[in-house]
Amino acid sequence: MDKRTDQIKKIAAKIKLLILDVDGVLTDNCFYLNDHGEEAKRFNVSDGMGIYLALRVGLEIALISGRKSKATKFRALDLKIKHVYLGVTNKIKAYQKLKRNLSLSDEQIAYMGDDILDVSVLRKVALPICVKDANPVVRKFAKFVTKTKGGEGAVREVIDMILESKKINPLELVS
Repeated sequence: MDKRTDQIKKIAAKIKLLILDVDGVLTDNCFYLNDHGEEAKRFNVSDGMGIYLALRVGLEIALISGRKSKATKFRALDLKIKHVYLGVTNKIKAYQKLKRNLSLSDEQIAYMGDDILDVSVLRKVALPICVKDANPVVRKFAKFVTKTKGGEGAVREVIDMILESKKINPLELVS
């Protein structure tokens, strides 16, 4: 393990809240509109399992998205994510509210994003994370960049890394 990986794992071991952007992180950055203007999105099942595992061990999960979306709302309900902020253009305000409500410090929070609306929060948290296909400007703010693209298991990759840093075996959570 190199020095940078070791440093990231030390930070990850202290994380109590993982905040996720939605479009481009939990999805492949696409949505579909039918003839009636109804939206559909593609979510990754592996990411869902990662969120399930995270919640089982008490890791808080939150969504902060710049878009209001019924599909995202339904997915959050399905995954039992309690902290959901949709249609948020000033993400730092939602971040500060979450931090205050959960009595956490910046050092206990990770944020995963992909585009410029995410930068304000990426600058504040202990563990700023970007997906592999994040905007190049945004990637400069990340301490950790996933090997996987958004919507293709990147969230699971991050959760697995956090659980490993906390010395939690995911197999013990499902058996």
